[in-house]
Amino acid sequence: MLEGRCGAPVGFRVAETPIFLSFTLLEQLAKSGAEMAAALVSDRDYLQAAQSSIPLGYRVARETHHPNFLTADFALVKDEAADGGFAPRLVEIQAFPSVFGYQQVLNSAYRDTFSLPNSLGTYLSGLDEGGYWGLLRRTILGDHMPENVVLTEVDPVNQKTLPDFLVTARRLGIRVVDIRSLKADRNRLWYNGDSGRWIPIERIYNRAIADELIARHVELPFALDGDWDVEWAGHPNWYFLISKFSIPWLFGRPGRFPVVPPGVFLEDFLEGDGKDRLLAAGVPLPGNVGPDTVYRELLLKPLFSFAGKGIQFEPTHAQLEEIPRSQRGDYLVQQRMYFEPTIVTPHGLTQAEIRILYLWPDGGELTPALPLVRLGRGKMMGVDHNKNQEWVGASGAFYPAGET
Repeated sequence: MLEGRCGAPVGFRVAETPIFLSFTLLEQLAKSGAEMAAALVSDRDYLQAAQSSIPLGYRVARETHHPNFLTADFALVKDEAADGGFAPRLVEIQAFPSVFGYQQVLNSAYRDTFSLPNSLGTYLSGLDEGGYWGLLRRTILGDHMPENVVLTEVDPVNQKTLPDFLVTARRLGIRVVDIRSLKADRNRLWYNGDSGRWIPIERIYNRAIADELIARHVELPFALDGDWDVEWAGHPNWYFLISKFSIPWLFGRPGRFPVVPPGVFLEDFLEGDGKDRLLAAGVPLPGNVGPDTVYRELLLKPLFSFAGKGIQFEPTHAQLEEIPRSQRGDYLVQQRMYFEPTIVTPHGLTQAEIRILYLWPDGGELTPALPLVRLGRGKMMGVDHNKNQEWVGASGAFYPAGET
């Protein structure tokens, strides 16, 4: 059913079950993510510092005043102060599109497969299916005709997210295009349409991840940092401006964002006041430090890895020191969070990571639109990290609609 509705095989694992949450919890997560995003977008000092994290050649012209897309991932951890209850903690906040089209289809497939009643809701902010697709259309197309809007990715037909591309393209009437196939002429970009006709591009729904472009040494037929006469739905700069780079800044606002776990830049941890700040926040760290010292309560994260790549659990002091000084600003040291297993399955209790998908159309407001869920029983929650298991993978969330 799911693959038939998507029009392509689903290349990642889909969990056997959705999860059921209270609307109050989802609303709390959605509000937390929106407040953090608003604080970052309005903080000139932060944005100026974050600009320095954009690699040479990837700073794109005509930057928008705010991102069009945002995701905020949350873990549920045990809250000792809540008498055995749970508390949300931020895993990551990222200004980049997620599987907005695919997730709606997945939720619909869950509803039909298990005959879930209409009394269970899944959309946020008072949206229904029509309102959700209307908001997504407005965010992606802006004021342009579908023919002049393209979804770009590197080798899209071989990406695991192809089902999302196809669903989105079919619903909005846009074309999925390999970003390497675009043509540049003067200050315009073009794509090859039907019968070899070159069509001008007025707006790009950008799904090409900068990490992949850099890692694969992708050569584009146009300079990303050129001043092209084109709008971006999901301007590429925001991928860097709201990312793991923001966590030390959010952590540095005492008491304002309790969902943010303590985290500092690696350079501050090794050579500045970062270690003292973590200790002051209650993070247990070893006293006498040597090369073999293991930081069991810390994670080492590269700032701009995607899908959890490069994250290191329990790094040693030697491993931290091995990173060259010139690169230490590109790494984050963060308190490890222990996901509390909450989902009962035939294979035991399973953890859930909850992502809130936000849409922010040009001239509109940041809107929490839909939750996405990943189930897992390993250290990492991404769908690539729970292979050869059952009752794990990509999932969705439903809530009693009457709660709204």
